Amino acid sequence: MDTGHILYITYDGLTDPLGQSQVLPYLTGLSGRGYRFTILSFEKKERFAAQKESIDKITRDAGIRWVPLSFTRFPPVAAKFYDAWRMRRKAFSLHRELKFDMVHCRSYIAADMGLRMKKKFGTGFFFDMRGFWADEKADSGHWNLDNPFYRQVYRYYKKKEKQFLLQADAIVSLTEAARKEICSKEDYQALEVDVIPCCADLDHFNYEQADPNRVAALRNTLGISPDDRVITYLGSVGGWYMTGDMFEFFRRLLDKRPGFTMLFLTKDDPRTVREQAQQAGIPAERVIITYAPRPDLPLYLALSHCSIFFIKPFYSKIASSPTKHAELMGMGIPVICNDIGDTGHIIEQTRTGLLVNNFTPEGYEAVIGRMDELLAIPKEKIRAAAFRYFDLATGLQAYHSIYKRISRNSKNEG
Repeated sequence: MDTGHILYITYDGLTDPLGQSQVLPYLTGLSGRGYRFTILSFEKKERFAAQKESIDKITRDAGIRWVPLSFTRFPPVAAKFYDAWRMRRKAFSLHRELKFDMVHCRSYIAADMGLRMKKKFGTGFFFDMRGFWADEKADSGHWNLDNPFYRQVYRYYKKKEKQFLLQADAIVSLTEAARKEICSKEDYQALEVDVIPCCADLDHFNYEQADPNRVAALRNTLGISPDDRVITYLGSVGGWYMTGDMFEFFRRLLDKRPGFTMLFLTKDDPRTVREQAQQAGIPAERVIITYAPRPDLPLYLALSHCSIFFIKPFYSKIASSPTKHAELMGMGIPVICNDIGDTGHIIEQTRTGLLVNNFTPEGYEAVIGRMDELLAIPKEKIRAAAFRYFDLATGLQAYHSIYKRISRNSKNEG
């Protein structure tokens, strides 16, 4: 079935971890349902060099045309406007050649292009907003709003955000919390906002697929005693993630439960992680730092008895849907985290983890006192909950329904 040609624009790279977990699985799945895609992405030089061939194969096998451009880093704000100009030139050129029916835009830089194409060519405009991007920049300190220049940039993009929301043919938020925040505002009360969280391929992240012999061999290779309990951290260090606070929690956990080892699965510099662990007073032998590529990640996660992530509780994070939460739940791993986005609601509804209510000794001790309860949660219960909230197949169906709605509305307007 021919369902039209879609230009998918992402300012992230397909060679980025999020491109591989949160773009390609959706688009390859939707391509199998008859949609034709051209993907316009912006790739970081090192990752592109390392992974171009593998991404080429994935897109080619799925019948997807991939048009990668280079990502410009410096100077920080000017680079965004320069890349936006390059994006416009390339998107217009592609449209003249291929005549797209719709532009699916991942986040704000891409959305600016999607709105331009709607006005110029009449294409459908799908604003897959992901989160409150301008507020994230301000909350993270990348845009210091005390600086008149950054304050102006912030206002520019908040104005753009309003245009995107009011003129999009469809809008997707990652969380119900963000949807409620948007629709609580007077200008947006009539908007239809769909919620699709960061889903995971639960066939890939499946504890039942982890070979016990390979898991035991990996445990031995990493020097983890068979009697040790493993608490895992998965992902980047710093930024939104409160590495120091997580280590403070782990130190207090060790005081009560000395048989724990912390396994850090990260691409970041191990020296940075070790320094922070040392500053928190954690013995070097109790922290293992390594990296697991996506194909091997379920094997490494199968070592876990529980996992932890603390995210800075800023305003913009009400729109946060951590991919790691979906992947961990697919592996049947209970989590210790704070309440951001929909995580608190999901954990309370499913009872698949414990929430740290405040980053204080008392807050940590309250959770540590319930560790036996956490470790006793059945894997099958956690995995079943993952299917309720984070199944990639459900996410694919949601996108499919939105595409059909945009197409139907477009025909009615025509």
